[in-house]
Amino acid sequence: MPASPSTARAINDRLALRLLQQEGPLTAGQLKTMTGLSRPTVADLVERLQGSGLIQVVGESGAERRGPNARVYGIVADRAHLAALDVRTRSVTVVVADLLGVTLAEASLPIGSDTGTEPAVERAVALLERTAREAGASRLHSVGIGAPGLIDPVSGELRDTSGLPAWHRSLVAALQERLPARVLVENETNLAAVAEQRLGVARDRDTFVFLWLGHGIGAALFLDGRLRRGASGGAGEIGFLPVPGTTGLPAADDCEGGFHSLAASAAVCALGAQYGIEAAESQEPRAASVVRAAVAAGRGDFLDALTQRLALGAAAVASVLDPGCVVLGGEVGHAGGTELATRVEARLAELTPLRTEVRAGKLGGAAVLSGALLTAREAAQDELFAPGA
Repeated sequence: MPASPSTARAINDRLALRLLQQEGPLTAGQLKTMTGLSRPTVADLVERLQGSGLIQVVGESGAERRGPNARVYGIVADRAHLAALDVRTRSVTVVVADLLGVTLAEASLPIGSDTGTEPAVERAVALLERTAREAGASRLHSVGIGAPGLIDPVSGELRDTSGLPAWHRSLVAALQERLPARVLVENETNLAAVAEQRLGVARDRDTFVFLWLGHGIGAALFLDGRLRRGASGGAGEIGFLPVPGTTGLPAADDCEGGFHSLAASAAVCALGAQYGIEAAESQEPRAASVVRAAVAAGRGDFLDALTQRLALGAAAVASVLDPGCVVLGGEVGHAGGTELATRVEARLAELTPLRTEVRAGKLGGAAVLSGALLTAREAAQDELFAPGA
């Protein structure tokens, strides 16, 4: 059954907007070529999108050309403002961007473990409001939040998780209540995986496992192009994975004794101290600095020991899921780079018969914020680009 004229127009408009988002400003002729639509149809959709305030003329193509056919059209970037938050155990980072994802302002704030829940929430909210003002955003359309912990797959809310600050959950609730914006929350590791799949080293993969190597340990599962969260939202809680080499076993409310005890930040720093590797003074987390120093110094002994640990967790995941690719992400994975990834791939080949490529994450710790911004951006565009919006 053929689409109705109104449905066809909506489909064409959305296609043109997606092209302008992905390719940047285009002429009507370029839109005609890329969409395969007729010249009158493109002219009509350009007029509609201009009338709705979604696109505007941003220049002309060619020094010699003039007139309607030379006009270059682009999305009106300030039609909506977006925000993304990376909520860590002891800090929060905020970025405010336009509809095209261009960063307009960014800020970070440490929040000590001795800070009460209400003061912590107020500081985080104030940081977002101040950053939005600096960006010239009078109103935020969508806000993406990346946080540690489990996200309820039914309600979409951050679940109360032991070991995490109470202000995390209160912050999400406060933003949902106080902002006239759509607030979306997702597990930080899942968002980092989304960013690596869209912007980083996994752009050519629709099936892969992303290992977050940072203060804590986590995994995200991309299977057949979809992020898999599990029945309770806990898919990828690899920190609880029982592995050899620890002093005990993990418990339901404590991941000590699991893979966390071998590969989380504190464990990597302790391993560095064992091999006499000192972290350089820098802004990056200490564990990442230890790994970077080891790579720079060619400390194969330390890297082999770290590889052995990381390969245990990667082998368990690969043996169950057969993803074909594992990405070592987070600050530690980024610091280890190709050197560490190559070693883990070689060790993995000795532990499992399933061929598994290992890649170093490209985005490091910035992946969470990038993923949160992508989530907010897509939510805004889905609404603004919808028929009749």
